[in-house]
Amino acid sequence: MTRQPSDPVRAAAAPRPATAPTAAPAPAPAPVLGLRDQRLIAALQCDGRLSAERAAEVLGENPRTVHRRWQVLTGDGTVKVFAQPVRPDSVGALLLRIKVLKGKLDALTAALAARPDIPFIDLSASGDEISAVAFTEPGSRDHLVFRQLPATPAVASVSAATVLHVFSEASDWRHDVLTAAERAALTPVRDTSVPPAAPGSAPDAVDADILAALRDDARTPAAAIAARTGHPASTVRRRLARLTSDGRLRTQVAVDPRRLGLHIDANVMMRVPPDHLDAVGRTLARHPAVHGAFATSGAANLHAAVWVRDLAALYRLISADLTGLGIAGVETVIVGQAVKRPGR
Repeated sequence: MTRQPSDPVRAAAAPRPATAPTAAPAPAPAPVLGLRDQRLIAALQCDGRLSAERAAEVLGENPRTVHRRWQVLTGDGTVKVFAQPVRPDSVGALLLRIKVLKGKLDALTAALAARPDIPFIDLSASGDEISAVAFTEPGSRDHLVFRQLPATPAVASVSAATVLHVFSEASDWRHDVLTAAERAALTPVRDTSVPPAAPGSAPDAVDADILAALRDDARTPAAAIAARTGHPASTVRRRLARLTSDGRLRTQVAVDPRRLGLHIDANVMMRVPPDHLDAVGRTLARHPAVHGAFATSGAANLHAAVWVRDLAALYRLISADLTGLGIAGVETVIVGQAVKRPGR
């Protein structure tokens, strides 16, 4: 009797009996949304619990139209607004690059996607590389990286870079279709009289219940949260205001960037001299195409994830926007498929 591999990653990559492939037509790409819908999505990026009345006032729309379009966009799955889970400060992240042998990509990707500690997975357009983000304890000898993946027959090589500093992440990205004044008017102003949450502080039981109720739908009304959690509606409303003011309630909008006209997804790895690293990272974090910028260990010590309209726009970003910043070298990997993203 043949003994099966003992861990899910190796089991997923184990040889299987050959089966005849079945041809299936590729789904037609979803159309690009109109500018009004794109602006309404960008408004939700500023405040996931934004009211239709406030959005209409700032954007010059009819409140009923705003409410109806949001219902359509969230109802058909085009847009999902969710609350980011509270992540302890002790949790770090690794950027993984996994070279995979032919014929093993799908099984290994599925095994990685099933892991809750891996929130991001991309497949390269070349079809032989998986890029992933894995949460880990800093300084720990991660079991996945040091044991499971290297021992998997499907894996040709693994590299892991530790995230040293986050300049921006996915929840910070804003679709560039609003004016600066509109964005400022739609973004909640933090109450400076409310002290920010202490780093790494855990929410109490009531706050934890409320945040859990918002995990899949951050637009859930206070009355519905109260009914679900058993806490009084007045308490829920008061706690929601406090969670927003002290920065513990952070919402994020999940949407396929191709619906926004951003058809090219790419990861750009750069080699930057130490005396330029912080300035370049901060500059990239402000770039409208960048939905993640991180200083990392390794030869390529700055990583940026970008969404752009087409290859010409990607070329301009690399050949024009990155020039004059002191960057010593650039490697670009175009994403063929975004397998796993927060909210998706």
